[in-house]
Amino acid sequence: MDLIESRLEDIDAYVAYFSARPLPVLKHTVRELEQLRTEEDSVSARRLAGVVLGDPLMAMRVITFLEERRRRSQNHDITTIDRAIMMMGVSPFFQAFSDLPVVEDQLARHPRALLGLLKVINRARRAAHFARDWAIVRHDLDVEEITLGALLREAAEILCWSFAPELALQVQAAQRNDRNLRTALAQESVFGCSADDIQQRLIHTWRLPELLLNLIDESHADNPRVRNIALAGALARHSERGWDDPALPDDFEAVCRLLHIGIESLLKRLGVPQEYAIRYLPDPDGSESAAMPTGNP
Repeated sequence: MDLIESRLEDIDAYVAYFSARPLPVLKHTVRELEQLRTEEDSVSARRLAGVVLGDPLMAMRVITFLEERRRRSQNHDITTIDRAIMMMGVSPFFQAFSDLPVVEDQLARHPRALLGLLKVINRARRAAHFARDWAIVRHDLDVEEITLGALLREAAEILCWSFAPELALQVQAAQRNDRNLRTALAQESVFGCSADDIQQRLIHTWRLPELLLNLIDESHADNPRVRNIALAGALARHSERGWDDPALPDDFEAVCRLLHIGIESLLKRLGVPQEYAIRYLPDPDGSESAAMPTGNP
């Protein structure tokens, strides 16, 4: 497959490129699906959904596949993976998703880019885990929608690593040279546009559910569901190298306010090791850190 080696003309060119090529998935996903295929008569849609939600690329494949074949009589969006599989049926699912291209093969000649891709995928998984847990705390009406929204929040960046590995490495190098360089600005300097810009256009072009677009659109930040996903993404990014990033206190404060819980409860939910957690907890004399809320709304 011909990969993108230099910046394309504009956002539309990237959208056209991504739209014309099959999405690869992780090798691990292929192996898990092959194993489940041997249990086809007994496997449930929920179990299949668990495999899909471990791989943002596979989740994109399922949602776009369903939209491409959407019946005219279907007047409501499918916004979760388990409902998508239930609508398709287990056997048709296996028929539709056989002989899948593997991203490790696609990037075999770009090992550093593959590492970069896996890093972003792991970050998306962490964000989905955080968002799901917080949605449960908030008694969200549909936890699965929040989980999928968080998993796909960085879908376009994942596509850029998958199909434009050398350009993605240039973005990474620019940010290593300038720790204060924002991701969007680095992407614009290399790609000519940001991954978020590409993603917004892709969602419309692929006619993905409007709800998913709204859930990852931070212009709707007054919506607690949107804040849930945005904060999960921020925390996943800031904690991926450890629990001592200088941006974490602000993240913790925002999440505490979203969930109406105290910092100690949040740190326990997150599994922050004690040696790091202690720096974010109130002082032993009873005074509280100015940055940390008490859990009051």
